[in-house]
Amino acid sequence: MIGLDLITELCTVPAKILAKKKRKQFQKVELKVRMDCEGCERKVRKALEDMKGVSSVEVEPKQNKVTVSGYVEQAEVVERLQRRAGKKAEPWPYVPYDVVPHPYAPGAYDKKAPPGYVRNVLDDPDVGPLARASPTEEKYTSAFSDDNPNACAVM
Repeated sequence: MIGLDLITELCTVPAKILAKKKRKQFQKVELKVRMDCEGCERKVRKALEDMKGVSSVEVEPKQNKVTVSGYVEQAEVVERLQRRAGKKAEPWPYVPYDVVPHPYAPGAYDKKAPPGYVRNVLDDPDVGPLARASPTEEKYTSAFSDDNPNACAVM
């Protein structure tokens, strides 16, 4: 009996080996990558298309934007661009200006942003208060809004 317990204990496979790997979810990774010419664009596209799990790669050189769709993680894509293409990549920092309450507030407006985009300040704790309206500001602006049925009729 003791020998049988010892053999079964030695033959059991640890749970770490049996555990399945967690599958990556399908996602879109948007990155800002500086591209000066068609050669840079080709180099970035080739580096990412060969990557395991990538379904599609969209490169927009005028906006310096790369969108990768597939079963990949953002950190892996950034590392691959650094290693294969020699390009520094960062997460896409811009959102459409309709999303931000005050797109022309300091910190939100960026001269280098593509047309129709501003910096994503809603996630930035340092600049966020400047780009958001305070409750008193919202109260006064909604008092004169055309959407408000109880708005001031003087205007």
